[in-house]
Amino acid sequence: MAVLNYSSPSPPSLISSFKNSTSISHLFTVPATRRRSFPSFRIKSSLAVESPAASGTSNGGESPKILLQVKDLTAVIAQTEQPILKGVNLCIYEGEVHAVMGKNGSGKSTFAKVLVGHKDYEVTGGSIVFKGENLLDMEPEDRSIAGLFMSFQSPVEIPGVSNIDFLLMAYNARRRKLGLPEYSPIEFYAYIMPKLEVVNIKPDFLNRNVNEGFSGGEKKRNEILQLAVLGAELSILDEIDSGLDVDALRDVSKAVNGLLTPRKSVLMITHYLRLLEYIQPNYIHIMEDGKIIKTGDISIAKLLEKEGYKAVSAT
Repeated sequence: MAVLNYSSPSPPSLISSFKNSTSISHLFTVPATRRRSFPSFRIKSSLAVESPAASGTSNGGESPKILLQVKDLTAVIAQTEQPILKGVNLCIYEGEVHAVMGKNGSGKSTFAKVLVGHKDYEVTGGSIVFKGENLLDMEPEDRSIAGLFMSFQSPVEIPGVSNIDFLLMAYNARRRKLGLPEYSPIEFYAYIMPKLEVVNIKPDFLNRNVNEGFSGGEKKRNEILQLAVLGAELSILDEIDSGLDVDALRDVSKAVNGLLTPRKSVLMITHYLRLLEYIQPNYIHIMEDGKIIKTGDISIAKLLEKEGYKAVSAT
């Protein structure tokens, strides 16, 4: 979800909830003063099924730039100082799809949370550079506005805040960061309609409160809709396949593939080969005991599916 910081004399920004919470799955916004209601209609749209990572993406002849570079990253649980990340190294170029796999407790989700600035973890060493800037110097909301997006395993419900109000606020925050004029509600409505079709969501979905009463599949689609709207350069998908049936997984995967461009990248965390068959990665990394111990292609995931982690374990 997007992370917002909003100043207002009304109820304070919930960014403090992120800094003081024990879960990454908090949304940060303020209730809108007036809910907007929009009519329902359909817009035709096409979407390629094939993953760009597999078919190859063109960057107009230019060499791709490094989007994210992590060097010797170490981190501990802030409260107990228990080491979790023990020297993570990772480099992601523009247009690439990476997947991180590993046993429960290997550090996968912790790595994702450290990237977005979760307060439960303290970085004790190493560096993270995103788009040429020191990510560790940024607050969580600044990382989001800069183009870093994370889809949560269990998105939180926000009673009283409609999807359209939240998305408009988040999108305009990003436009301000890019030096662009804010969209009016009507302009934003025209912008978002084709993206609803890509994610296979009906327009009346916009009038519902954020994730309130949503099924597991609807919550995951809503996360991908946020990604589609914000146009983040790097999307971190933490077990986006969790709790999805076959049809929902196919829809979500199609949407992610449709959003990939030569300048946008994805970092997926998953346990299962089935997701990687829909969103085909350039690289798969195996994490064990807080480190990436092996990197390869889809053959690693197939080996794990057949023989388990003992086939790739460093111990």
